[in-house]
Amino acid sequence: LPTANASSQINIAMAFYEGGSGGYAGYGGGSNNAGGGYNNNFGSNDNFFSGGMGQQQQPQQSTTSQPQQQQQQQQQQTSANPNAMSGGMNNLFNPAMAMAAANAVATGKMGDNTVMMNMAESMGKQFLETGWAKAVPGLERSMVGLRPYFAVDNKYVKRKMLRVLFPFAFRNSWARQEVGADADGKISYALPQHDDNAPDLYIPTMSLLTYVLLCALCYGTAGKFDPDVLPDVTTKCLGFQVLEVIAIRIGFYLMEAQVPILDLFCYTGYKYLGLVINMFSGITVGHLLGYGHRAYYFTYLWTATAVSYFILKVMANCIPRITSAVGPKRQFMVLGFAASQFATCWFVSQTKFLE
Repeated sequence: LPTANASSQINIAMAFYEGGSGGYAGYGGGSNNAGGGYNNNFGSNDNFFSGGMGQQQQPQQSTTSQPQQQQQQQQQQTSANPNAMSGGMNNLFNPAMAMAAANAVATGKMGDNTVMMNMAESMGKQFLETGWAKAVPGLERSMVGLRPYFAVDNKYVKRKMLRVLFPFAFRNSWARQEVGADADGKISYALPQHDDNAPDLYIPTMSLLTYVLLCALCYGTAGKFDPDVLPDVTTKCLGFQVLEVIAIRIGFYLMEAQVPILDLFCYTGYKYLGLVINMFSGITVGHLLGYGHRAYYFTYLWTATAVSYFILKVMANCIPRITSAVGPKRQFMVLGFAASQFATCWFVSQTKFLE
């Protein structure tokens, strides 16, 4: 509650405790400067909100010059500090943005939709860049590391799916496209949207989610659906994939070949695309003809072979030609990585309730 001097504060307190014009009414009417900052636009002494919370009539003061001076001082203070009502927001947001909002309110520009949209966009970007990145430790670094694996477009997704499901039809090079190297000799590769051989996490992620939903549909059509099916299938798939990545990582370590671990998650995640094809064919044929198991395993032979050949070609280009002399042979490791796709696709299959 703005006041002009200490004597007015004492008068307000005395009016409140001694009764004034009746309880809370005396609080508003004991001193005209207590509510004068809020009733200067009403022009009436009997306004309900003129003096306080319960005041109905404001008693006339014997002198009018002092309250008018106090009101002028309050208006000057308000105009000099337009951001006084939003002081607490400065601690949460950028002071520059808070001052811009206060200036917009003061100048009457808040009714402009363009100004409002630009201000909201700027505050949203700043909140995401400075708020979340600092609130969650390691979030900014993780997002920067994952961003290249999701730099895809529709054309890349179509070409990559064809490459995974029909790898025998591609006779061109399977090597990744290099774009340069830094001072330390670390090679930089092109993004997935510019290179079909680049690994991505978009297709494995979407394929895994689709496969989990198809498994839930399979359980539902058989009348055996349970909400635990979704986390169970997801945990089983991710668990086998983690074990597979660990085994491949150990093999690369023994050969002294450096491959990013996220690349291994990309390559081992393409099997989910084949699992989607298997489950979809099993559900469709089982619903139409009643041969769900046969359709599933028929497509399994095709998709597992295709994914294994795809991994064979990819690993042959990822592993350097020259490896450790005391480590395992490069050829055997490549064949082992490719053959592991048959086993993992088999273990994560959900054919229990296929008709």
